Amino acid sequence: MSINKNIKENITEIRPNVWEIPSNFKREMKVPGRFYLEKDALSSLEEGAIEQITNVACLPGIQKFAIGLPDIHFGYGFPIGGVGAFSVRTGVVSPGGVGFDINCGVRMVRTNLTEKDIKPKMKEIVDKLFVNVPSGVGSKGKIRLKNNEIDNVLDFGAEWAVENEYGWEEDLNFLEENGRMLDADSSKVSDKAKKRGIPQLGSLGSGNHFLEVQKIDEIFNEEVAKTFNLEPGTITIMVHSGSRGCGHQVCSDHLRAMDKAYKKHNLNIPDRQLACAPIDSIEAENYFRAMAAAANYAWANRQMMVHWVRETFEGIFNQSAEDMEMSVIYDVAHNIAKKEVHNIKNRNQEVMVHRKGATRAFGPGRVEIPNEYRKVGQPVLIPGTMGTASYILHGTDIAMEETFGSTAHGAGRKLSRTGAKKKFTSDEIKADLESKGIHVRANSDPVLAEEAPAAYKDVDQVVRTSDSTGIAKLVAKVVPLAVTKG
Repeated sequence: MSINKNIKENITEIRPNVWEIPSNFKREMKVPGRFYLEKDALSSLEEGAIEQITNVACLPGIQKFAIGLPDIHFGYGFPIGGVGAFSVRTGVVSPGGVGFDINCGVRMVRTNLTEKDIKPKMKEIVDKLFVNVPSGVGSKGKIRLKNNEIDNVLDFGAEWAVENEYGWEEDLNFLEENGRMLDADSSKVSDKAKKRGIPQLGSLGSGNHFLEVQKIDEIFNEEVAKTFNLEPGTITIMVHSGSRGCGHQVCSDHLRAMDKAYKKHNLNIPDRQLACAPIDSIEAENYFRAMAAAANYAWANRQMMVHWVRETFEGIFNQSAEDMEMSVIYDVAHNIAKKEVHNIKNRNQEVMVHRKGATRAFGPGRVEIPNEYRKVGQPVLIPGTMGTASYILHGTDIAMEETFGSTAHGAGRKLSRTGAKKKFTSDEIKADLESKGIHVRANSDPVLAEEAPAAYKDVDQVVRTSDSTGIAKLVAKVVPLAVTKG
């Protein structure tokens, strides 16, 4: 779909690959809309995604800009690849600014293994990972929680997992929020959401979620790579998953509540999908605490899967995970709202930052970053699609100034799943991957067609735009050797 001419005529390039729609484009806009895109990506962007940015700019209490990142595409309420930050005094909380898969995110594990070490065992690795880390639509984890245990997962996140011997205590230091949002309150999560979450804990899920064995292929910044302990040619493992049915239900439950709340509080919003409530209202408080609980579920979920990845490698290589140096590089959340302090009009202010299909990219010196990384900024993990490269970047001061410390989260879809299945077959996708030496296992054939690399935007372009605009800077490129899909 082409850009609406009226919108296109009002977009101005303010510096290379940074574009702006002025706040006078719509009478209700309180701030400009800002996009980080190469020119050809802007020209092909759906008009609906641009319209959504202008709608977000109309919400009460929004600060500085409504932001579209390099992987922006049309979503529910906010575009995917969208960021908005709202004053904690006059702003709102909107589930549409977080999305249904709360804390869908990525965790990356380093090793001291090389391709030479794993190549003879690659089929065994992918087959055992496929068995040991459950995946697929409605997939169930390998453990069975008691009803009261789900509350501990929701309240304590990855801490609960570590206390139950899933992983290492030191892992927590390298997870965003240390794997636990303290604002979480399991009592704000419905019984239906808990029942959906109980059997699914410790599972990958389906769609674009994956588990991938990779090789560090290229280093762009040797100093930062050394800080992140990244060695060229070594093997990494990436886990991409979220809060499963639990998070989806939390979003659904509170969207219904917010649909009533915005009317109750007489909020004038341009799109019902942006249903919201004032930050100091009971509706906003209930949603935020339930969302935080679902985010904790996702961190516990990824913690358990990484534990099973380590066990799998231990069994195959007859070495301990410690000897293979299988430590966490970092874990980032994609769909989340958090209270953060940012510089606005030359003073530090607390705002509620909504990141939907966006990665936190905090720059040097922020106390939220592990001590080991603080001098260079946090690791930013941007996964590609099945069969393409993924990237490690680092956060920057420019991101702190312009995007509330945020950058892209991945490639972003350009074809619907239905459209992809019409265009590609699972057999041709599998054959193409295997011709490139990439081993693949999936729970169902349609998933391979749905997740075809060509169904997504060019991750190289997304990362290049993040780097060129300075909202995250390139550190390393990893390439896939094996992938399991739901």
